[in-house]
Amino acid sequence: MADIEDLRTKTDDQLTNELTELKREQYNLRFQSATNQLEKPSRIREVRRNIAQIKTLQNERAAKAAAEKA
Repeated sequence: MADIEDLRTKTDDQLTNELTELKREQYNLRFQSATNQLEKPSRIREVRRNIAQIKTLQNERAAKAAAEKA
């Protein structure tokens, strides 16, 4: 699981790339779950939470940038 402090040190491009990778993994995990081939069911939850953390961090940065601009 990604630590929020590790995520805060990454650039916006790195966060976007990681988000894309996590969404791809989530997609694959859904298919594995549907075909009963999922080895670690808890991984679905971890991926969902990591996606949420990245999106939250991106929204915080966007709000901060908008506040500085105004």
